[in-house]
Order: sequence, then structure tokens, then C-alpha cells
Amino acid sequence: MNIFFSVGEPSGDLHGANLIRELRSQGGEKIRCLGYGGPRMADEGCELHEDLTQHAVMGFIQVFWKLPQFFALARRAKRYFREHQPDAVVLIDFPGFNWHIARHAKREGIPVFYYGTPQLWGWASWRVSKLRRWVDHALCKLSFEEPWLRARGCNATHVGHPYFDELRERQLDTRFIDNLREPTGPLVTLLPGSRTQEVRANFRWQLSSAKKITQSVPNVRFAVAAFKKKHAQMVEETIRRAGAAAPEKIEVFTGRTPELIEAAECCLAVSGSVSLELLYHTKPTAILYHVSPFAFWLQSIFRRVRYITLVNLLTTDELFPAQVGQYQEGNPADAHVLMPEYLTWQDCSDSLAKHAVEWLTDDRARESLIDRMRELREGVGQGGASKRAAEYMLEALDASIGRSEAA
Repeated sequence: MNIFFSVGEPSGDLHGANLIRELRSQGGEKIRCLGYGGPRMADEGCELHEDLTQHAVMGFIQVFWKLPQFFALARRAKRYFREHQPDAVVLIDFPGFNWHIARHAKREGIPVFYYGTPQLWGWASWRVSKLRRWVDHALCKLSFEEPWLRARGCNATHVGHPYFDELRERQLDTRFIDNLREPTGPLVTLLPGSRTQEVRANFRWQLSSAKKITQSVPNVRFAVAAFKKKHAQMVEETIRRAGAAAPEKIEVFTGRTPELIEAAECCLAVSGSVSLELLYHTKPTAILYHVSPFAFWLQSIFRRVRYITLVNLLTTDELFPAQVGQYQEGNPADAHVLMPEYLTWQDCSDSLAKHAVEWLTDDRARESLIDRMRELREGVGQGGASKRAAEYMLEALDASIGRSEAA
């Protein structure tokens, strides 16, 4: 059974690797995985036609310059579908590109599974027509997605969020964590994002917040969790340019995100799936997502939910408010929020610093927040998404093959 994957984000590479492992565990040697993915999928035996995670970009300008490469890869997949007819196509994240892959597969009569459907409910609900036309099986990460998609004619099934599978199986370097905790003074971890554009747009504001935290908590220490070496170099250059405007006690690490989160008293993070990891570790966190004035205006037109952080979306009783707006500190309507968040084009470093200082100096406030985070984690962080998704896929494919043989 040949299964073609199309995965373009680092987080999707992780989820794809876990799904491949489960497919092979349940389906045995008959399962062959290939297509577009990343290094973690390759480690699980996926035959990569292209490392698509190297092309992950955000923003109109960055996407524009990559269009020729994306079109070439889509045409390559189209030829493969026509000449080799894989038994299924699995899409993970990366909707701008994966819609093309889905359309080409559907036209060749190949079953299409979308594992972790795009957040159409949050940004551009009219795109659900693409999911309805080109995707046979929508496997949802969040519980509210299944009824939302089914109400719009999609074959949707909630399997859970695959990120928790990785978190539950991960082995942390406890010696490294102990060493981080040894020096005097609380540790604050800065997470500037997994994309180059995110680091460039957000880290300078996190650094400014760190300096302001130091003014209130002089013995505080900072650690930066860089996703890759290039990002670490960017961070170090930003710190160097800041000079006296940067805190003195700050270290930069690469490939140590889980340990840096676990060792921290609290964190400052860029919005993304890392919020689920922060929830899993019950770390008080303030979220930033800094964009250009134009991008801020544009998202205000298309966004349909109040929050950009998944953890906050999981706590709200009103997912699609009549007046969307955004999180406001002190607003009673946002009292349920676990991670204060700032989608902005302005300087919010004062607000980020204020939250961190409270968690570092007010034990009661910090413990109260951790208790609320722990309660949510117990409800959503039990794992098993990869196993459920693999079971669903193999059952659906076995039934499809059985019907074809009977015909």
C-alpha cells in the first residue's frame, strides 16, 4: 500500500513521522510512505521526493518569491499521481500548497486524507468548499472542528491533537534541566518562533521585555530557545546590537526547547503550536505575534475568532463572537484566558514584562494559573491522535480496496 504524504511545516514533519510509525505498526510491511515531508519523516522511512519543510514561509511577499518552486512541486506530484496511482494521499498543514495537491489527487481518483485540517473556522471560512470538494476524510485536531465541518458538508472526524503524542513520549535531559536550575535567580525562557520571519519580527520585542523584567526582578536569568542554528545566530546578533538595552544574563541554545520550557518559571513565546507544549508543562506564558501594520489590518478583516492562541481557544465558551476584537488585559470577557496574547504591530513589551513580573513575584497568582492550566491539560492532553488517525485511515483504505475488488 503506497501512501503519498505532503507536509510543509516543521511541526507537520513531527506529526507525519508519528503517523508513519503508527501506520507501519498497525499495517506492517505492506505500508510504503513517500512524497513531500521533512527529516523526521525520513527517519521513519518515508521516501522523500523533496524536503518541503525547507520551503516553509509566511507572509505574502515571501510566498510570492517561492511560487515558481511550489508550482513545480505541484506539477511533479500531479505527474506522480497519474503515473503511479498511490493508494492514498495524506496532507498535513500547509494549506496554500496542499490544496493543489488535493485537487490533483482527487482528479486521479485517489482518496485524500487531511490530517490536522487547516483552521478555516478562524480565518477564511469560505475555503471550506475546497475541503468539501477535494478531501475525502478530514481528521480534526480540535473537538469543535468536527461539528463545524460536518455542518458544512465535510466528512470530518475528531482524532485529537497529534502534538500531545510527541510530548507524552518525549524524554527530557534531566541533567541539563538541573544545571539550568542551579544558578541563583529564576529563569525566563524566550521562544521566538520556528520560522525565520517570526524570529526577525518578534525577538527584538521579547528582548525589550526581558530588559524591563530585569528592572523589577534583578536576579532573573533568560534563556532563548532557538529552533535551528541560523535562528540562534540571528538572536545573538540582535542581542549584540542591543548592547546595554539587552539583559546581562541571557544565554542562547539550539535544539533544547523542551528542557528550556521545563526549567523556566515562566515564558515569553511567539504564537504557534508551542502553546500546547507550554500548556503540557503548565508554564505561565505571555504570547506575542508582531506583524506589519498592513498585515494587522488584513487579519482584522479575515479573522473570525477572538484569540490566536490554541490554548485560549480551548477555554472560550464563545468561539465565534459577533464582535471579534482581540484579547484585552483586564477585560472581564477575557478572564478565562490562560495565556495573555498580543497580536500587534505596536510595542507591547511593557505588557509582556508586566505578566512575567507578576508570575515571578506573586506565588499565589502563579500557582492559581498553573492549577487552571493543569485542569485544561487533563482534559485535552491525553494523546493517542496518531494511533486513532492510523486506525481510521487503514480501515477506510481497506474498505475502499474491498469495494474495488468486489466491483
